Amino acid sequence: MAGNSIGQRLVLTSFGESHGRCVGAVLDGCPAGLELEEKDIQKMLDQRRPGQSLVSTQRKEGDIVEILSGVFRGYTTGAPIAMIIWNKDQHSRDYDNLVTKMRPGHSDYPALVKYNQHNDHRGGGRFSGRLTATHVMGGAIARKLLKVTLGVETHSYTIKIGKISMSEEFESKMKNEIYQNEVRCPNPKIAEKMRQAILNARKSGDSLGGIIESTTTNLPIGLGEPIFSSLESDIAKAIYSIPSVKGVEFGSGFAGAGVYGSENNDPYISKSGKIFTKTNNAGGILGGLSTGMPITMRVAFKPASSIAKKQSTVDIKTKKAAILQVQGRHDPCVVPRAPPVVDSLVSLVLADHGLIGGFIKPVL
Repeated sequence: MAGNSIGQRLVLTSFGESHGRCVGAVLDGCPAGLELEEKDIQKMLDQRRPGQSLVSTQRKEGDIVEILSGVFRGYTTGAPIAMIIWNKDQHSRDYDNLVTKMRPGHSDYPALVKYNQHNDHRGGGRFSGRLTATHVMGGAIARKLLKVTLGVETHSYTIKIGKISMSEEFESKMKNEIYQNEVRCPNPKIAEKMRQAILNARKSGDSLGGIIESTTTNLPIGLGEPIFSSLESDIAKAIYSIPSVKGVEFGSGFAGAGVYGSENNDPYISKSGKIFTKTNNAGGILGGLSTGMPITMRVAFKPASSIAKKQSTVDIKTKKAAILQVQGRHDPCVVPRAPPVVDSLVSLVLADHGLIGGFIKPVL
């Protein structure tokens, strides 16, 4: 399968399947001299891992990362950093009825056709949200690299589940609230409403989608390589590698299409000898380059396709209509587990561009 790697100077390669022996990642191009331990990666994996609450799948994986190479005496060596997580709680028999009956809304059928039925269908195989753990393995390192070298921070959080939304703007003081609840919403009162909506969907055998917002601060000006490796282009490409993502917008996004240019433009101002913009409708990116203002982005997730309700499908063996009821343990909403994944992919792209543009040196 082509397409398992992302990045130019900082390259992440993902491997493994949902119900295989392990999932893993290789991060190549990380500068030598970054202080790194497994606990730096484990913290973000713990924020993503399943089985922690009723709003996520009850598959209980410890997601304990092992670093196999690229770190010596507590520092990166400049060599590829190989990492694995062993799969330990697979229930592959839950997927026996999916060999011939395709899940509506899932990649089962196009994958079966593309790979001539040689694809691993168990748990979604290569197309499972389980593989986002590999994004986090590499992204946790990129996030630390950005923090240490440039002071860059990315915080992603839930702003919408189903029809319930958080209306206020995110402020830096809210970052400590993100992981204080099960849905990763920095507003505790709204978070409880979101949680209840997910539980109600689960009880009825259904699922919900939602929106994650991401804010990145302290960026230098000029990150990005227009035209085809613009910052927006590369971030959007990375984000669309997350299963269930169906929309990405920056700054004012689609709302900006409904106003005048005089309303959407961001006026420049000078303060203490530094140039800023009064507003940030551009979302921190102009012409594919970082402006120095925060990068603001929203990511739309569709409802999870594996639901307990009976659905109409086709049996590919008989070519006749069939009824499918998905068995097993699935997320009633994938959004609560996605913030660390979004953080990771944004960090990978920004660190890659930091190396390309010379903002980050190959040896620290």
